[in-house]
Amino acid sequence: MTEKTTVSSIHAAHIHEIHDVPFNVLIRSFPSELDEDKVLSLMETLKNPESRENVPPVDVLWITGREGGNYYYSFGGCHRYEAHKRLGLPTIRCKLVKSTINDLRHYLGGSTPDLK
Repeated sequence: MTEKTTVSSIHAAHIHEIHDVPFNVLIRSFPSELDEDKVLSLMETLKNPESRENVPPVDVLWITGREGGNYYYSFGGCHRYEAHKRLGLPTIRCKLVKSTINDLRHYLGGSTPDLK
């Protein structure tokens, strides 16, 4: 018997809840370097309802702004993101990592926006 392993980052290893996040709310601050074959393979997997769940969720930093707004930053999962984008899917499976503006500053440095 083969045991299915779940790929997870150190940030989201303790998070078990998976959310279908509207694709259009994700903020991606950096351009992706993509392996075209990997994107196409993921697209085929996502097209099939029986295999769709085999695509691991994307880790997303969920930050509440100082005035209560919600911001969803995605830094990894470039191939999964691109596959969803090309297929025009309305949502993407994510693990939401509750974060702070200081956490975001580790990724963006002086380019960190003032989140309201």
